[in-house]
Amino acid sequence: MAKTFLGIDIGRDQLKLALVKQNRVIKTVSAAMPVNLLREGRIVSIESMSELLRKTMKEGGIHASQACIVIPNEAVFIKNIEMPLMTVEQLSYNLPFEFNDYISGDIKDYVFDYAMLSTPEGQEEADQKNPGLDTVWPEAKEREENENEAEPETMELMGVAALRSVVEDAQLILQQAGLRMAVAAPAISAFISLIRAQKETLSQIAEEYGILDLGFEAVRMYMFRGDRHVATRVLEIGLSNLDRVISDIYSVDVHLAHTYLMSNYENCQARAECLAAYENIAVELMRALNFYRFSNRDSTLADLWLCGGGAVISSLSETIGEMLDINLHRAEDLVPEGEKLAECNTFVQAIGIAMG
Repeated sequence: MAKTFLGIDIGRDQLKLALVKQNRVIKTVSAAMPVNLLREGRIVSIESMSELLRKTMKEGGIHASQACIVIPNEAVFIKNIEMPLMTVEQLSYNLPFEFNDYISGDIKDYVFDYAMLSTPEGQEEADQKNPGLDTVWPEAKEREENENEAEPETMELMGVAALRSVVEDAQLILQQAGLRMAVAAPAISAFISLIRAQKETLSQIAEEYGILDLGFEAVRMYMFRGDRHVATRVLEIGLSNLDRVISDIYSVDVHLAHTYLMSNYENCQARAECLAAYENIAVELMRALNFYRFSNRDSTLADLWLCGGGAVISSLSETIGEMLDINLHRAEDLVPEGEKLAECNTFVQAIGIAMG
């Protein structure tokens, strides 16, 4: 019997829930996040977050026992690694040392896991979950075997280090909401699940592409080749910048300004001040894109999929499309039957993490 999973994406502005069964989205529900409940990727109150989750599930008519939750970017380090062949036990010992240049605190404050990017013949044991870790990375499910190929001497994997306290907080939030944590993984894992589900369609467009997440506090551009994450560019120019513009226009606080922006109050999204802000965002994106192409001379990146709260602002999307030398696509194109889902772009991460 196919299992049903509840995908959970806790954002600065909204809590997004997606109930998924066999890669089919059954229902999506969202709720406004209380002010300052999430700060720099950390939940301030476990009890308040659990209560909000329970309330949102009840009001949305969502019934689930297993949940998959997105770990915030601020709490995660990700690195593609090539290592000599080794057993699961050896890998669990050596993996933390690969993050020495990333982690400044105590290594015991982190949990480590991995997803195999290639599995040598005879290394089926590497497909097993390391029982010492508290997270499950869904990408480790798929493997390819070829008996005709000689066994390579190295293996490729995507290594992940996550703050232990953040993972434990997530588990506690779910427990208090009556849920069991099946998966805890970064946003990249959610995107990879979607890419693999739409692999045939995407391969007809390009081998290299990006996902542009227009978030509240930052804009993130995730680059992929096939289903492999290549790089991430983070720009501290999220929707909060637009909130300040709206706040100045109407002389209201930034919280009310955000409501004005997202509801397009008095067609404020088309104000000259907002159009100028869109151009600033597009210029920064163009610089990041040019730098990526310069650093990767063999890059063929020509397609971006838009998601996040900012993707619903059509004038922002249009400005980005006009100023960037790139093809823009809708977020629902990444989701099976996504065109049937209202506001699909805001639920992309919640859907993807549940599909993993």
